[in-house]
Amino acid sequence: MRVATFNINGIGARLPALLQWLNETQPDVVCLQELKAPHEKFPEAAINDAGYGAIWHGQKSWNGVAILARGSTPVELGRGLPGDPEDVQSRYIEAMVGKLMVACLYLPNGNPAPGPKFDYKLKWFDRLIARGEELVASKKPVIMAGDYNVMPTELDVYKPERWVDDALFRPETRAAFARLVRQGWTDALRTMHPDEKIYTFWDYFRNAFGRDAGLRIDHLLLNPVLAPHLRSAEVDRDVRGREKPSDHAPTWVELEGPF
Repeated sequence: MRVATFNINGIGARLPALLQWLNETQPDVVCLQELKAPHEKFPEAAINDAGYGAIWHGQKSWNGVAILARGSTPVELGRGLPGDPEDVQSRYIEAMVGKLMVACLYLPNGNPAPGPKFDYKLKWFDRLIARGEELVASKKPVIMAGDYNVMPTELDVYKPERWVDDALFRPETRAAFARLVRQGWTDALRTMHPDEKIYTFWDYFRNAFGRDAGLRIDHLLLNPVLAPHLRSAEVDRDVRGREKPSDHAPTWVELEGPF
């Protein structure tokens, strides 16, 4: 089974690129972030025609998450991260795809930091850690995938010294991610590439992709039930180099069942 995460950066603008990638790679499960579309504007018919069922949590102009499943429709378990009933941002959705529990997330960027947006990021992270504690202990196989907006270590950013004050790399952000992983999660991409500079995001500016000036901010975390089934983890880097791309590349794991 191949499970992928892809910050699409606007599903309206990137739909042709998404459909091309789906056709080429045929992932079994896809977590999408940054739909940037209200709920009614999600291109369900086009996704269905590509062979995928979908659930989604849209929001006009910003945010938005979705889970796609090849040949079936995900069974929604919940939408919105628990812990703050007043939070209306569309950043989290959970579903079952067969026996696999999938949590798709788009963690806040948090810039400028310090400031209210950074405070919101850290509070959202605290809520994710609380939910993560429940999911990591599940008897079911669980994957928590998405754009975490955090570079966990210096290996995950092309020039660490330039990012020390950025919300994606500040000590508080990295400490929060470390707290989450210490619950017992396996960071799939780093586990399979322990010493490699491997990126999932390249800015549109200053020829970042051409210079490979990237960041690793898209992560797939596996709970202890699922981790033994991990066989590979990669980034479809070439997708970032295509016409009118997202600034992220699809990132995926191969899992060997049954589980």
